Amino acid sequence: MLELLLCSLLTILPDYLYRRYGQGKRIGKEITLFSMWFELRWGIITCLMLTIGLITVIFYHHPSTTNATALFRIIPILPETNGRVAEVYLDGVSGSVKQGSPIFRLDSSKQEAAVETSRRKIFETEAAMVVVQADILSAEGRIVEAKSSYQQAVDELETKQEIYRRNPGAVAVRDIEKLKVAVEGRQGSIDAATAAKAQAEARYSALLPAEKASAEAELAQAEVDLSKTVIRAGIDGRIEQFTLRVGDVVNPLMRPAGVLIPIEAGRGRLQAGFAQVEAQIMKAGMAAEVTCASKPWTVIPMVVTGVQDFIAAGQIRSGEQLMDVQQVARPGTILVFLEPLYEGGLDGVTPGSSCIANAYTSNHDLIASGEVGAVRGFALHAVDAVALVHAMILRIQALVLPIQTLVFGGGH
Repeated sequence: MLELLLCSLLTILPDYLYRRYGQGKRIGKEITLFSMWFELRWGIITCLMLTIGLITVIFYHHPSTTNATALFRIIPILPETNGRVAEVYLDGVSGSVKQGSPIFRLDSSKQEAAVETSRRKIFETEAAMVVVQADILSAEGRIVEAKSSYQQAVDELETKQEIYRRNPGAVAVRDIEKLKVAVEGRQGSIDAATAAKAQAEARYSALLPAEKASAEAELAQAEVDLSKTVIRAGIDGRIEQFTLRVGDVVNPLMRPAGVLIPIEAGRGRLQAGFAQVEAQIMKAGMAAEVTCASKPWTVIPMVVTGVQDFIAAGQIRSGEQLMDVQQVARPGTILVFLEPLYEGGLDGVTPGSSCIANAYTSNHDLIASGEVGAVRGFALHAVDAVALVHAMILRIQALVLPIQTLVFGGGH
């Protein structure tokens, strides 16, 4: 409507002034409702053509969208294992939480039993180490005893051999052979006792410490599993839709307990979807303005900080069927990120709020560079100037939006 009124001032009004003062035709006489088309046909046609051209220039170089909102992420509240709720630390269905605060606790009897079992294994291993120490001392005693017996047998053998050497008839050969066998047997006893001591020492220094380390690792794992039965907030935020109660069963795959919204989620940035035809116009650094339903009668200056280089409607995922392009019913939009030009500009805008956004093309730097001719420079000046029309439209929308919502939209 503003474009039509503006263009009529440049077309229909001069045509009428010519008819009125140049040709002497008057409204209600020569110019009536039935003769208006014939009398003002040049002005009306020119006005319509100029209006369409102006609207095209405005909406192309200064795009607008109603698909703007403060998107925010949510964190589902899920345990890492199945279980039945034993205790709930949050009152009601919503509330603020700090990082590390407990939210609810699952039944932990199984995990507590696993922790106690692991601790008992450690105690058992430590007791076994004490027993092995006693076995080492016992083996040392047997070694001393075996060596004594061995030495006694050796001494007796040497004595018999000396007597036999001096007087062969005084000692029987059979007795000497028996003593030799006895010496070998005593040596075997020494070897066996030494091996038993080595085995006990190896068990004390290697096997039992390894078993103890395994038991300690099992204890650590059991304690981790026990700690997972208490679900805590991973970040500062607010919990919503928390309907979990004692006795409920939660499942990490199918049934979350609620959602955790980070405290800064959706604040400080807006996301807007512009038409694909604006892909060559939308650039980072463009000036923009928004007005949001949650903060009526306010126009917030913004700046484009990023433009997503992909259109979400074109994404595919591997499957068992070939993709048919005609199945993409909606054309999709260019995702643009907007941030307030001044600090605190989005204060009062509720995350998730619906907004209307305008972006404005600026050719000032290009014109000031002197690289464009006079005609093109004039055209670029005109393009920048018509941004005023879009800015006026946004302010009218900001003014009318609460009235339209509350009075005509049935929002009351």
